[in-house]
Parts: sequence; structure tokens; C-alpha cells
Amino acid sequence: MTLRNLLISVSLAGLFSLGGEATAASHDRISFRRDPGRLLLLVDGKPMGTYVYENEKILRPYFMNLKAPGDIQVTRHCPPRAGLDDDDHASMHPGLWLAFGDVDGYDFWRNKERVKHVEFLEEPTAQGNEGSFAVLNHYIAQGRIVCEERCDISLRLLPEGHLILWESVFSSKEGEFAFGDQEEMGLGVRLATPIPVRLGKGGRIVDDRGRRNEKSVWGKVSLWCDYAGPVGDAFAGVMIMPSPRNFAPCRWHVRDYGFMAANPFAKKAFKAGPAARTVVAAGQSLSLRFGILLHSAKDEDALDLDKVYREYSKMESAR
Repeated sequence: MTLRNLLISVSLAGLFSLGGEATAASHDRISFRRDPGRLLLLVDGKPMGTYVYENEKILRPYFMNLKAPGDIQVTRHCPPRAGLDDDDHASMHPGLWLAFGDVDGYDFWRNKERVKHVEFLEEPTAQGNEGSFAVLNHYIAQGRIVCEERCDISLRLLPEGHLILWESVFSSKEGEFAFGDQEEMGLGVRLATPIPVRLGKGGRIVDDRGRRNEKSVWGKVSLWCDYAGPVGDAFAGVMIMPSPRNFAPCRWHVRDYGFMAANPFAKKAFKAGPAARTVVAAGQSLSLRFGILLHSAKDEDALDLDKVYREYSKMESAR
């Protein structure tokens, strides 16, 4: 069952209510607009973000300029605005992305090899508070396809925020391939300029065990991690929830300067044991699933992050 069908079935069952149902609208709230190399995500006709699948400098698909409810941007501008945003890692930290510094020894995180968009397997469709699409990507290094990825994306508008459900399935028709052991592996996000901890303006990183900020969270295993801070009159940010159905729990590569990544592959890179090598045999596949909540509220305590995760976990276990 695809994420799209799962989301629809869960919605009908009322499982993912997260403490209340979204207000019904007389028109479609989520919509999509196709432009060359990109897909614009709209909520009530206003941009919520952009999925980019062709770019000359960033050689892999990604989401950029993502917004939480209230038209509050929670990822750094892509490209960074001169004089307004930090411009470090500009081509590696475009917004929200899934990438790997080592697949069969090739580096797809730092744009040394290309993840090529092949086609839309499911065209973007939307109805009311829900929308979805699916793509096929090829991981190409030195002229050969190392592996392919089917990526299913579903969106849903909730009282707690804008939810992105992400499923990527990796396989190869040619033979086995392997994911290596690096910090730079997994689902990453670069937070908007007002949010980072290092500014000292109230931004914070927190996980399900209550550990806070880079010193306490980096390299640790946790069920979820949230990076948020004051943006104007709101407290806004991004919560990443790795699925409990993934092959391994995630360790967190987090930085006080505004970066967070969920990494299920590395051990040695996080000083947690010998180097790991995750092999996908010929004819087999590896699936990674995440829930990403773009949220904004009046203050830090207004959103129950544990409750959000419990409801997400229920939905995942209902597959």
C-alpha cells in the first residue's frame, strides 16, 4: 500500500486526529503547480514550499522555503539571502532533503554525484486537506546507476501543523549496494535564520527524552527530535519523526547553528561502535519512512510533541 492510499484510509478511520480534526473548507486547501524542474506546494492558494527535482548546482531533489501555518517560514531561504542568512553549506543544506555521503563509496550528500529525477510515478493530486505525489530517482555515479529510489510524498494539514509523510524505497536491478557510516546520512533540515540555538534568542533542539541542544542530543538515539524557536510572534520549527518500522533507530546529527538530520546508518561516526555497513542485497529493498511536522504556535509549551509522535506511531503501525 502506498503512503497516499494509507493516508486516505487512516483519514477515513479518524486515526490521525491529533487532538482535533482540521476545519473543513469549501474549497481545496492543498494544491500543486508544476513549473520546469519544480513543484510548487500551495495552501489556500499561497506557497507552502517547493519541491525541486532539477537544479544545476544541487544535484539531488529537495524541498525549499517550507512554511508552517501562519505563513511562517521554518527552513532557511534557498538560496540564502545575501546579508540576511548565513550562507554556509548553501548547496548542501537547501531546506529539507534525504541524502547520503556514502552509497557504495559515492558521495551524494555533497553533490559529488547526481540523484537524477526520472519521472513522476504518481502525478501530484490533492483534495481538501490532503495531497500526494510519487517519483522515481536514479543514483548515478561515474556513469552507472548505483541504485534507484521510489519516493512517495504525502501532505496533510493538521491543527498542529503541516505534516509531510515521506517514504523512500531503495533497490537495484544490477546487484547489491551498501550504505556507509558517516554523519552526513539520512533526512536533513536547515532551519530558518531566526531559529538557531546559537543566536541565544530562545531557539532550542529537544528530543523525546528531554535532552536539549547539540551538546546533549548529538549522536544520541531518540524517537523524535524537534528544532524550533521564536519567529516573529510565534514559536515555530520542524519536528522529524523516524518511523518505528524503519530498519534501525536514528541517531541525531544536530548543530546549534541550525541543522538537524536523522541518521539510521552511522555508528562509528557518532562514537557509538565499529563502522556500520548496511547492505541491500540484489533483488531486495530498503525502506526509510519519516513524518515531518512544520509547526507554529503561540509559545513552546502550546504543542504536545509526545502526543504528536504517539499519533504518528499509531498510523505507521496500522500499515
